[in-house]
Amino acid sequence: MATIDPHAEEEFSGQMNLGLWRRLLRFARPYRLHVVGIVLTSLLAAGCDNLFPLMTGITIDGAINRAENDGAFPLARYAMIYGGLIIGLAISIAAFIFVAGRIATGVSHDIREAAFQRLQELSFSYYDRRPVGWLVARLTTDCDRLARIIGWGFLDVLMAGWMVLIASVIMFIIDWKLTLVMLVIVPPLTIISIYIKRRLLATSREIRRHNSRITAAFNEGITGVRTTKSLVREQENFREFSGVTHNMFTSSLANARLSAMYMPLVLTLGSVATALVLWAGGVQVIAGNLTLGTLIIFLSYSGHLIWPIGEMARVFGDIQMAQAAAERVMDLLDTEPEIRDSAEVLEAVAAMTVAGSAAARGEEQERIETIEFRNVSFAYAHGKPVLQDFSMTVRSGETIALAGPTGGGKTTIISLLCRFYEPTAGEILINGLDYRQRPLHWLQSKLGVVLQSPHLFGGPVRENIRYGRLDATDEEVEQAARLVNAHEFIVGLDQGYETDVGESGGRLSTGQRQLISLARAVVADPQILIMDEATSSVDTRTEQLIQSAMETVLSGRTSFVIAHRLSTIRSADRILIIDGGRIIESGNHHELIQSRGRYYDLYTTQFTRQHEDRIIGLGGNEDAAGAS
Repeated sequence: MATIDPHAEEEFSGQMNLGLWRRLLRFARPYRLHVVGIVLTSLLAAGCDNLFPLMTGITIDGAINRAENDGAFPLARYAMIYGGLIIGLAISIAAFIFVAGRIATGVSHDIREAAFQRLQELSFSYYDRRPVGWLVARLTTDCDRLARIIGWGFLDVLMAGWMVLIASVIMFIIDWKLTLVMLVIVPPLTIISIYIKRRLLATSREIRRHNSRITAAFNEGITGVRTTKSLVREQENFREFSGVTHNMFTSSLANARLSAMYMPLVLTLGSVATALVLWAGGVQVIAGNLTLGTLIIFLSYSGHLIWPIGEMARVFGDIQMAQAAAERVMDLLDTEPEIRDSAEVLEAVAAMTVAGSAAARGEEQERIETIEFRNVSFAYAHGKPVLQDFSMTVRSGETIALAGPTGGGKTTIISLLCRFYEPTAGEILINGLDYRQRPLHWLQSKLGVVLQSPHLFGGPVRENIRYGRLDATDEEVEQAARLVNAHEFIVGLDQGYETDVGESGGRLSTGQRQLISLARAVVADPQILIMDEATSSVDTRTEQLIQSAMETVLSGRTSFVIAHRLSTIRSADRILIIDGGRIIESGNHHELIQSRGRYYDLYTTQFTRQHEDRIIGLGGNEDAAGAS
């Protein structure tokens, strides 16, 4: 199991960031009416709840006075008032729970959509630095935590705040001196809260960081299970995973310990406040300065204050955890794609998208006639160049093959052409114009890419081919499959074109996935077709099918082919031998064979090896045939 990149997790520090929460609360804006509803219903619920102690005190004092004066006690009136309060409390609680659930569900939906949309926009370089587990944690546990705190946390804090405010106002009106006695616990409670808040926030950040690493480890363990078992790495993987989970356990235990300390301290201070009220109020009752009913009101309200403060303490701990999640989700949402259209390009696009704009239609339909790499250099990491002063010109309809040793820069050339990355020096011109002066969508919509390891999406074969052009008809899908020699095996599947390929195409062989991937590229009818070692992982028979399809598909189309099996590129218009980020040989197959240079050595070595494999009965062993 690979070690998780420590730089994949950003380090956050500092205290509660109110600006962060204000920005995050913008996700609640579409639910303004629900927010108003939760404010009003929680106010009604808190008001009803706070009237119970008041009615209890009034009832007790009324009963005592009636008994002393030998008068009738209006029990039915008090019972009706209690009944009305119970009904009001039940309705308001049901209403605000429903509204809070709607807010939490909606916010969770919107945050997750915004995060996924941003992932679609980000450049390849972002994914180079982020494990899959890190991204999954952002879209799942972090989004859920934020939704809960914005929905239910907001409700709990609001409800607790109303309870404290209403109870405090009633107590001040009844007896402000006794109220001040009760509020003596506020200063120590504030000091304790500030201290524990800082510690909780630090441990919460640690928990989120370790959680991301655990998710990444799960992802690697599942996707790499075949490699793990073939190399008998189960115990070593378990040991490494245990180290990650132990760190999670330690941080979670520290966080739980702090949370466990905070609530008892809050309750203890609340009990102290109750004892002080009982002592000070009892003295006044004995002296005849305070009625028994009033004392009971204050004792009840002390409980009404302890519960909301305890709730706020609980939510406060959740907010510490949620801030760690909020920092990471907002970091994702705030990340700008490294490869994106410039402001000038966006302005030009906006100007040309006027309804019926001839300029917009003309640019969309523009054919790519020439592609020029002009003195292009590129490095994935600073100081480690992959391409150096690379130049070439390709004209419409040419097939360019890229060959050479692994790591020489072949895939980088293709990635730059597709604008998955951009040159660190030099420029790439399309029809004489730097491609950074054109819309990114314009370029990438004209590309068709077939990768060495094709990725299929769970679902029918037909929909995987149609993924290349969503409005393609069934006839066009099947025609594309015929064109790449995939139709025969597809109709032989259990349900033909409706057969579910399974997750990542796992129910099909590598060769079958490759043919479907090629059909997917063909149905899009791209101006430029790119094949990145499309035959390196298939058997000889499938390779022959793909080669036959390539001859048809590449005809008259600008194409770039990366191949280790040199037999697949003999018909290319130009073959470029790339090594060390430079072109060391260029020409067609016959020219390069006659020059007896690097290509000649590679080709004859590979041809001899394939011939030997056939003699000993391997029939084109993939590993041998794919060697360069």
